[in-house]
Amino acid sequence: MMWQGGEPNHHPDSGLMGEPSGEPSVGTAPNLNTLSVARAEEGLTPRGSQCLQTEVLGGVSVSGKQRSSTCAYWNRPTATAAGEPLPPLLELPPPAGSSEQAFVAISPPQEGRLGAGPSAPLCFDQDVLLSASPTPPTHAQCCCNHKSLLGTGNEAPMAQTPGTTKRYTSLTEKEQRSKEAKAMLSNEMRPDSQALPQAKSLVTQAGSEVRVLRRPEFAALPSEFFLSLLEKMQAQEILRMLRLPELGDLSQFFRSLSATTLVSMGALAAILAYWFTHRPKALQPPCNLLMQSEEVEGSGGARRSVIGDSQQLFTHYYDDARTMYEVFRRGLRISGNGPCLGFRNPKQPYQWLSYQEVADRAEFLGSGLLQHNCKPCTDQFIGVFAQNRPEWIIAELACYTYSMVVVPLYDTLGPGAVRYIINTADISTVIVDKPQKAVVLLEHVERKETPGLKLIILMEPFEEALKDRGQECGVVIKSMQDVEDCGQQNHCDPVPPKPSDLSIVCFTSGTTGNPKGAMLTHGNVVADFSGFLKVTESQWSPTCADVHISYLPLAHMFERMVQSVVYCHGGRVGFFQGDIRLLSDDMKALCPTIFPVVPRLLNRMYDKIFSQADTPLKRWLLEFAAKRKQAEVRSGIIRNDSIWDELFFNKVQASLGGCVRMIVTGAAPASPTVLGFLRAALGCQVYEGYGQTECTAGCTFTTPGDWTSGHVGAPLPCNHIKLVDVEELNYWTSKGEGEICVRGPNVFKGYLKDPERTKEALDDDGWLHTGDIGKWLPTGTLKIIDRKKHIFKLAQGEYVAPEMIENIYIRSEPVAQVYVHGDSLKAFLVGIVVPDPEVMPSWAQKRGIEGTYAELCTNKELKKAILEDMLRLGKESGLHSFEQVKAIHIHSDMFSVQNGLLTPTLKAKRPELREYFKKQIEELYSTSM
Repeated sequence: MMWQGGEPNHHPDSGLMGEPSGEPSVGTAPNLNTLSVARAEEGLTPRGSQCLQTEVLGGVSVSGKQRSSTCAYWNRPTATAAGEPLPPLLELPPPAGSSEQAFVAISPPQEGRLGAGPSAPLCFDQDVLLSASPTPPTHAQCCCNHKSLLGTGNEAPMAQTPGTTKRYTSLTEKEQRSKEAKAMLSNEMRPDSQALPQAKSLVTQAGSEVRVLRRPEFAALPSEFFLSLLEKMQAQEILRMLRLPELGDLSQFFRSLSATTLVSMGALAAILAYWFTHRPKALQPPCNLLMQSEEVEGSGGARRSVIGDSQQLFTHYYDDARTMYEVFRRGLRISGNGPCLGFRNPKQPYQWLSYQEVADRAEFLGSGLLQHNCKPCTDQFIGVFAQNRPEWIIAELACYTYSMVVVPLYDTLGPGAVRYIINTADISTVIVDKPQKAVVLLEHVERKETPGLKLIILMEPFEEALKDRGQECGVVIKSMQDVEDCGQQNHCDPVPPKPSDLSIVCFTSGTTGNPKGAMLTHGNVVADFSGFLKVTESQWSPTCADVHISYLPLAHMFERMVQSVVYCHGGRVGFFQGDIRLLSDDMKALCPTIFPVVPRLLNRMYDKIFSQADTPLKRWLLEFAAKRKQAEVRSGIIRNDSIWDELFFNKVQASLGGCVRMIVTGAAPASPTVLGFLRAALGCQVYEGYGQTECTAGCTFTTPGDWTSGHVGAPLPCNHIKLVDVEELNYWTSKGEGEICVRGPNVFKGYLKDPERTKEALDDDGWLHTGDIGKWLPTGTLKIIDRKKHIFKLAQGEYVAPEMIENIYIRSEPVAQVYVHGDSLKAFLVGIVVPDPEVMPSWAQKRGIEGTYAELCTNKELKKAILEDMLRLGKESGLHSFEQVKAIHIHSDMFSVQNGLLTPTLKAKRPELREYFKKQIEELYSTSM
């Protein structure tokens, strides 16, 4: 091969990789993977020229090192007179029997383009640019459009031959056709008179296009074609740089390394492999978190969950578990008669009853009840008056086995409420745990207040004198074991209930008046916990290995719903010892995986954690660690094995047993600050739900993956939710606000023997009016913003929601409990504050105040500091001035269920609190006027 048009002027350093600098290097390279061609639209032939058709197949690449390619090296030319042959042009031998000469035309690179040194190579594959012509093309003919590919904008104007400008498009061809076409043209760069037409035919069949150039000049090539070539050149250069070394080179490289280096590389590879296989993965939500609910067509604004394939409301999760009796039988089957109910004595391990033992004892107890004049039907109500314990569940299951109805009696409701429930439900048989409660029941009978009570069954041993006392007033007193033995000797076949049958009458604790008996069917209960299972099925599935600790009152539907989920999947339920102060010890012994809580306990946990950070540095480190974990939680990563867990949060997790994987909070609003912190600190999934007894515990629930706070989640798949206007409080559905209403298979059937209050709660269309004020958020979740029933008006006409204010003040570090009081005859609010005995001494010491807890509660300076901290929190939370308390009274004793100031679900009993602190409230108003 030779240079056409004269030898190029070479730079002394133009050689590459050992090549002589005076001659270009020519070789053979493999074809490009794809074949690019161009299409020319038909046009006129340039005037005054003889035309010879040429075939052009383009595929250009740039290389910085020697390759087996046809290469030409030159010292960068700056300008060449038009009409002179362009150096360099590669001349090819003519085909046999032809006088036509073939050339490869190369545009010279410009400064900063395609070359890094004084001599920059252009590497062409064999199918680059074939020009069949008797004479080489001139600079003007070849480079009339090279500026679009290589130019810097400073080139001299180029002459162009008059003629028709042709439009070209760069395309990529089907691989097989392209390879065949290139193979015909790759014989040492020798064009063949027969191969060219065949190649053109193959290219055309492949969907490619052929460009026609005419002599004496090359038609101006458009910028699109040159840009395509440039992209290919850059791609091939990248591939060359990323080309793997030969095995021999690798072997030689590793032999040259020291043993220490090799060990270090191996250790690094192991660490990377371990991280890759154990790296935390984000939980994938079951739906679009930006749209968690949708409006139900034609429902007047009601919304439903987007989780689920059907538009129908969810009624059951398993076909073989549609009643509470079937739920337990399913757990018995899938657990393989595993452990079911656990209990412990002080400082002793848990002892367990198996599923079969529980089922047998329930049948024996149920049969024994039938032998004592109870009937196997839904008109037979059986009272259960006991703390949480295995016998409670056995009694409940005994009722379900024979279609009887359970009526829980709160052991802290007080004598008046117990009397009311027994008479309202016509209860003739009550199962109690302790003799003291049997005495309370006998006193009602002796006073002729509960004439229908005929049988008392005790779980624990009792003295004979108690039985004699019962005989005197016509009440039979027996032990639970005696009734079971009677039933075992007179066993009756089970009488399973139907889903529509009544299962429980749950009397709400209430904060005013007598409790209301909400009637719930088996279908209500199953639908509600099935909705929960549907929401969480993608991220949390209960198994036989799950363990639940039971300490919330079983008379409350929240606790019963969680237990139903566990029984349905063959899990275990362990009961606390009965003393809430020993709950942490029970959890360490039990190691539960499921932990239902009320917000009050979460607040205590939060306060205790921060109280241990008693220096500014410790508090800063704790907050820093919490922020790092919260960032992970927001991204969907839930774990308890991070560096922050090891340094800060493992003790908190260990206090809960170290195995908790799900926490559910409900029964009252939870602080977003507390909830967000504990989601990070506890390293498990923390869900928040909203509901009430009338909708079988829950009607909304957090969607897995949505770990934001400040809302109670989206509707459960078992119910619809809508908002209705509350005119007196200025809440309007047009603004997405109003009273929350619920309808679905989980909504109760009404209040037992109380049609008036049933009508207030249930409208004619079956909507339950909750009395809570809610607001729809843009994500389709619900936020509780107010309470319709606990709202009062101040003297100036402003409405106040005290519970909302209390939830803000409770975040004050030294405050354990607070009661906000207002009066329509007064223009401001006052409060009763109970300090936290564990926190307040250290909090006071930081402010230079010392003394015992009792002394601190009477310290005026400390009272002022607590009030200032509460007002600060209120201001930060956006409370109006009329919503802030103006004076407080410090009370040293905690509100409790025992002193009658809290309900069994730890809600404030506002009428009782108002009456209890009547004197202090009057003093606050008189001294603050």
